[in-house]
Order: sequence, then C-alpha cells, then structure tokens
Amino acid sequence: MRYPIGIQTFEKIRQGDYLYVDKTEIIYKLVDDSTYYFLSRPRRFGKSLLVSTLEAYFQGRKELFEGLAIADLEKDWTEYPILHLDLSNSTYDSPEVLKNKLSSILHEWEKIYGESDVETDIGTRFGLLIKRAYEHTGKKVVILVDEYDAPLVDLIDNEELIEINRDILSGFYKNIKSNDNCIKFAFLTGVTKFGHTSVFSALNNLQDISLSKRYQAICGITDEELHANFDEGVNEMAEENDIAKEECYARLKKMYDGYHFCVDGVGMYNPFSLLTALKTQRFGSYWFQTGTPTALIKALKNKNVDISRIPGSRVDESRLTTVNSYQDDLTALLYQSGYLTITGVSPIGSLIIDFPNEEVRNGFVNQLIPIYTKLSGDATSFLADDLRQALFDADVEAFIDSMRTLIAGLSYDIFQTTEQAFHFIFYIAGVLIGGKDLRTDSEKRTNRGRMDMLIEMKNYIYIIEFKLDQSPDVALQQIKEKGYAEQWKNDERTKILLGVNFSSEIRNIPEEKGWLEERSE
Repeated sequence: MRYPIGIQTFEKIRQGDYLYVDKTEIIYKLVDDSTYYFLSRPRRFGKSLLVSTLEAYFQGRKELFEGLAIADLEKDWTEYPILHLDLSNSTYDSPEVLKNKLSSILHEWEKIYGESDVETDIGTRFGLLIKRAYEHTGKKVVILVDEYDAPLVDLIDNEELIEINRDILSGFYKNIKSNDNCIKFAFLTGVTKFGHTSVFSALNNLQDISLSKRYQAICGITDEELHANFDEGVNEMAEENDIAKEECYARLKKMYDGYHFCVDGVGMYNPFSLLTALKTQRFGSYWFQTGTPTALIKALKNKNVDISRIPGSRVDESRLTTVNSYQDDLTALLYQSGYLTITGVSPIGSLIIDFPNEEVRNGFVNQLIPIYTKLSGDATSFLADDLRQALFDADVEAFIDSMRTLIAGLSYDIFQTTEQAFHFIFYIAGVLIGGKDLRTDSEKRTNRGRMDMLIEMKNYIYIIEFKLDQSPDVALQQIKEKGYAEQWKNDERTKILLGVNFSSEIRNIPEEKGWLEERSE
C-alpha cells in the first residue's frame, strides 16, 4: 500500500498508484452548486490536494478520474483556462516579498495570455489578465488560490506588517469580484478568514463553507473512509505493535480523529498524521513537527494565556469564522489553526471547543512547557524520568515529591488557583510521562462519572482523584463510591487508588495530609 505522504498533486497520486480517498462526489456537488467559495482548514489537512484535484477536473483530464465517483457524474469534461495561485512556501517578512511573489506569478500567466499594454500595479494586472484569459480562450476562467492567507498567518506577532500585506492582498483579490462575467469558478483556501476592512471586504461574494455540514468531509478522512480504504494498513500496524486490529483502530482514533467542522458533524482524522502513522507503524506525534508556527507560541506567551481555561471553553460561531486581529482573539486563532475543534453546543447556543485528539493535546502542552515553567529542557526531561520511575516502582511518595517539583516550577501568573487548573497541571505530567509502556488518560469517562486521571502500565493501574483544599480522604472516598476501579476487578494488575489534595494557600500539594493511597490486587 502506497501512502501519499506529502504529495499534494492529484496527477502524481493517480499516476503513481498511491492510495487516494475518493472525494470527487463532493467536488462535483461543490462545482454544481455555486461559483465562489472559501474553505478554511488547518495546515496539513489536504487543502492543496483538493485544489490540485479541482485543477485536474477543470483541465478536463478525464483519464485521471477513471474509477472515481465523478467519472459517472460528469459528462462534458470541458477544459477551462485556470489561474492557480499558491502562496505557501515563502517567508513574507516584508511587503516587497509579497509584491514580488504576486508579480512573478502574474508574469508566468502573462506568458500564456499576453501582457498589458500599459504599466499597472499588480492588482490591475490581475484583473486585466482575467479578462485576457477569457478573451483568448473564449471560455470563462477558473481561479484557484491555495493558502490565500499565508502572507498573514505567519505574522501573528507583527500587526503592522499584517496590515500592509492585507492591503496588498485586498487590492489583488478584489479583481475576482469585479470580473464576475469572466469567471466560471473561484475557490480560495486558507487557515483563517479575516474580517472587517481587510481581505474579505473585497471578497464578500465568496460562500464560506468552512462550517458547512454539506462539505464537512471535503478534506481529511472520516472513520468510514479509514475502514474502507486502510484496513490492510491498520492490520499490518496492529501486527507490528502486537495488538489486536480493533485496538489499533481505537488508538488511531484517539490520537488523530476528533476534528469537527460543524455542529454535530462527523469526526475527521488529520490525514497527514494518520498516513504517517500507518506508514511508520508508530503512534507518534507528526503534525506538530510541521504544523506549529513559532509565532503562535510567541503570541500565547505575550498574551499571558491561562491554558487551563482552554479545554471546554465556549465561543460564538462568528468568532470561529472571522478574525479581525490575532492579538485580540487567540482562541479563534487556535481553532482555525487546528489546535481546537468544535465538541458540542452549550445550553445558550455557544459552541464548545476543545482539543480534537491526543496528538494535538499532547503536542500543544509540550510546546508550552518551556514557556510556562521555570524548568530547563534537561530539567524537564529528568523530572519526567523521575515521575516514570516512581510509577514503575509503585513508589507513590516519590511520585508525589516529583509532582511537587513540577508544580513549584510552574509560573502561577499563568495558572489560576482553581481545581480545573490543578487538573491541567496533572495532565501536563501525564503528557510528560506517557508512552507505549505507560498510558495516561485525563478525566477518563466511566458509566458513573469521570475519574480525574488514569495511568495504566504493565503491573499497576493508578486511579487518581484531585481535590482543592479538601482532605485526600474525600478524594479517595469518591473513587470508591463511584466504583472507578470496578471495570478492572478481574485484572491481575495491582490497583493503586490515590487521593490528592491541592492547597490554594501554598499552591502545591501540602506535606501534611497531601495525599492518601489504597491498594488492591
């Protein structure tokens, strides 16, 4: 099975016999429904491949679509003039970079459709070129823009340059609207949608399908598509990791599924991470190696964001679809960048957002640990080793001591003294110590409630409950009353029930009456 990791060209995938998840029925509906579209999706989610597929379709390349759904739907296969603009793979650290990039692309198109007779700015050149392409071919023009906002999203910490680049792009893109009579189809993709007096004020004829239920699965991979297309690969991965195939499916789901692009929508897998995991046959964190802008981390640090308040936060839908300033709304930025996703609706109609899966949750925390702690990278690594060793030795006292060290190293101007904040601190510990031989789960659901933390390893099962300014006896009693350990009653591993008290006064686990354990076979 050939996995098209990093391949963003539809032609190369089809001619190279790579696995392709058929999205062409959705693409046909998209083209048939309307003319102007905008789609926002996180990085590495298949936007470029979608644009490339649309390009092949409008080139009339019927041979590339043989065996796919669209082959039975499309009858004409007409070739149209295509203006494909890709703004990725450049560092837009000055206005000149953006202007030169656009001018260079226009120059390539002008070689085909002719140059203007008069010297004009890049925006006017684009408008005139659309008209010439229409006149030259006698067919309306298809405009495909990949990563339209690349000159903006990497400048999170430079509002002045964002404004300059927004003005340049606005003057350029407005020609799409003003040349409606020459355009067959226009499709723009990006990470986010800027509002107010910016790029999209010149593109108010675009239909934003980012939260559309009809097109929610146009990028990414659904659970149904995973089972239909990758069963052989999942089976091979299960054998390599010495687990049952169904467990392999469950672990893939937990790691890479969970993106929702509309209310009550189907869960979507990050395609880059899923394909990489299947190819390497390892449950690793892959998206963060390529999808995390350093400017985002810098912005989070500068804004002094309390990350303990991020999971389960509530926002209005409008905040997820339009951003006016990254500096003023980092929650929306985190959603549009793929770090958060829609997980439900509150009683008053607000959208509930949270981390989509374990890969993103763990990666996000690991990115922020150097910012939110006083510990160096080496010190954090040594502390993680101490925590793991204590758990393997079933030395609860040593584990609590190491937890005190971690908590003491946190910057409390970031974390509020709340029970939720301390839960998140323990989650950070779970991220640090988790791995193939030690699995952690924060706020593990049971049929009688949620246990605060579960740690499973070869010989031990830890069930941990936290309380703020209460006796650890209260926490331990809750574990018993809720029957959190009952599902493992026939498991031969030792069950260690651990109640922990956080003191708001000392902002740590107190030495006296800080924790209480109980063991059972």
